Amino acid sequence: MNIKDVTASVNDEIEIFQQRYKTVLYAQNTLVDKVTRYVLKQQGKQIRPALVLLSAQLCGGVNESSYRAAIMVELLHSATLIHDDVVDGAEMRRGLASINALWKNKISVLIGDYLLSRGLLYSLEHKDYGFLHMVSEAVRRMSEGEILQIQKTRSLDISEEDYLSVISDKTASLISSACAMGAMSSTTDESAIASLKSYGEYLGLAFQIRDDLLDYTGDSKKTGKEMGIDIKDKKITLPLIYALSHASESEQKSIRSILKSAGKRASRSGEVVAFVKNKGGLVYSAEVAEGLAAKAVSSIAHFPESTAKRSLLQLVDFVMKRDN
Repeated sequence: MNIKDVTASVNDEIEIFQQRYKTVLYAQNTLVDKVTRYVLKQQGKQIRPALVLLSAQLCGGVNESSYRAAIMVELLHSATLIHDDVVDGAEMRRGLASINALWKNKISVLIGDYLLSRGLLYSLEHKDYGFLHMVSEAVRRMSEGEILQIQKTRSLDISEEDYLSVISDKTASLISSACAMGAMSSTTDESAIASLKSYGEYLGLAFQIRDDLLDYTGDSKKTGKEMGIDIKDKKITLPLIYALSHASESEQKSIRSILKSAGKRASRSGEVVAFVKNKGGLVYSAEVAEGLAAKAVSSIAHFPESTAKRSLLQLVDFVMKRDN
């Protein structure tokens, strides 16, 4: 199953979105236009715009407001990915050279700022104040989540509660906003909007845990990122948090020593991966993700049966089985 099969009920709408998104990205400045056209090449599965459109379809139907919501979400998502690559010093993004690898950090930061400002202005031009509020709140949460992660990475001390707070803000906030904005574009029913927001929050949490698991189990050719990169970047995610909490003091000290030296000498990430596997970190994390996926399904269970509902349920299954 691929993403187009999952989102089949809005594939025509996604094509319309893509054409409109290209138009919104156009800039008169030749360098800005060149870089933004490259951003289009880096586009992934476009799950977030699809979520906007599916949520709109579930709550009444896709309309002009729905397309604007999808564009705003994708602008913000693209901006944050560019900024993340600068922060992480990443040289690849979805199998292609990152923006900062090609145009260096200054241009990358400014392009990210350009995309973010373009999204905010776009919402103001169309008086989409509800969307603007949601997107602004998502930006705040994403920034706070990133800062908390950096803070905890420096001390190599993060609890499961901290981790869930980080991924809720960094990842789930935008996915939940996408679903809520889609619903808001086609209904005024607050309970329906809240249900889609909850669906997106749980889906986002499950999505990020699955992504973190791929750092231990994934194929770099499929994922587009080097296996063990989180370990080399000293990012302590749920599999490692669980493993450390079930290790002796001496084992914890040894693993933290490896993490502290990550990037300074020959990689020992293989030792960390083996440690996590032996302590049950992968199994536990998969179980947590499954529980969150079940909550996502439950959040929209009360909606009448429809193609949009089936797609949203299949999307949960898609996220849980993803290998890239």
